[in-house]
Amino acid sequence: MDSYFASVEQYLEPQLRGRPIGVAPMLVESTCCIAASYEAKAYGVKTGTRVSDARTMCPEITIVQARPPLYIDIHHKIVEIVESCIHVDHVLSIDEMLCWLPLNWRDDEKVEAIGLEIKTKLNAAFEGALRCTIGVAPNGWLAKVASKMRKPDGFFIVKDEDLPHALYPLELIDLHGIGKNMEMRFHAHGVHTVEELYGCSKETLAAIWGGVGGSRLWHKLRGEEISDIDANPTKRSIGHGHVLPPEYRAQAKAITVIHRLVQKAAFRARSHGLMAGALSLQVKYTNFTSWEESLVFGETGDCLFLTKAITAIWRNRPDRSSPLMKVNIVLSRLVPEGNHTPSLFQQEANDNKALNEAMAEVVSKFGKQALYLGGAHGAMEAAQPKIAFQHIPDLRTES
Repeated sequence: MDSYFASVEQYLEPQLRGRPIGVAPMLVESTCCIAASYEAKAYGVKTGTRVSDARTMCPEITIVQARPPLYIDIHHKIVEIVESCIHVDHVLSIDEMLCWLPLNWRDDEKVEAIGLEIKTKLNAAFEGALRCTIGVAPNGWLAKVASKMRKPDGFFIVKDEDLPHALYPLELIDLHGIGKNMEMRFHAHGVHTVEELYGCSKETLAAIWGGVGGSRLWHKLRGEEISDIDANPTKRSIGHGHVLPPEYRAQAKAITVIHRLVQKAAFRARSHGLMAGALSLQVKYTNFTSWEESLVFGETGDCLFLTKAITAIWRNRPDRSSPLMKVNIVLSRLVPEGNHTPSLFQQEANDNKALNEAMAEVVSKFGKQALYLGGAHGAMEAAQPKIAFQHIPDLRTES
């Protein structure tokens, strides 16, 4: 999707269509834009631009506060629309998905018909406010690169016979997976263009990259399918963080947000059939200092136990008065529930299975505000859901 968050805001608020807008996590001048409409991008505003700078660059810009629940809801509608045209094999992020073309659908006429059908249905469903760019190529990595070559509202097919010359106009940093640091590393080794990159041997790319990523890049450039998607993912940790709005920076208010984040993480862990053996809390203060502490225990998915654990960690904080800027919690030492061996000495950690199941059922049926542990009371508005790469929150249980 093109400028997804900003486009959703323009769809939901028709008066914003055709106007430069920026989306920010909160309406303060010191934060940054997490998205910008194409009208704003024409003035140089982009993701990461400070709000005050965006106003200078584009005096007519409208800054709106992000509404993640709405972006998630529309994301699911978009997936349904694409699924009605071609099967969605992988949802890569809130605004990107991957579809494999069946062998009998790979002629140009059929590919173009699928692309046109997707665009037509999206235009009809969202009144032309949401646009997408479609890239088609021999592998998923090249398809992503192809889509970036025709934004916005584009459609681009790269065939085997087009390689590698179709990629030569690109800069190294235009290739997915190559950031500024890696680009500088390539430059230091005398590789400045995509053509020079393509001419490198697999061994050279591996040496420059410093690992298997270079070898994988060599294969991807040649249209071979080297999946970046873990076929058997094992989560190592589940975490949630939140930049606190001003009204929640006092420690008495911040702790309610911390409790809410712990409950979200516990719901997520149980939804994946996982139990955690450690809980960490990290806080950053407005005076730019920070503090972190962890607690290790027998593996559990019990929300009540984890609430008591975070309370125990919170009691150990050395600074009990300074306002907080950001809080993070992380569940780690994760194990599948089926591989868990109960402790003979820590019964409390898993004594509330029936309670957790009952809570999950109520929340699933009646929504996130229907039932939660009291420590999170008052934090519902502050701890709005965040959208992370490869994870679209379940609004019924995670937010």
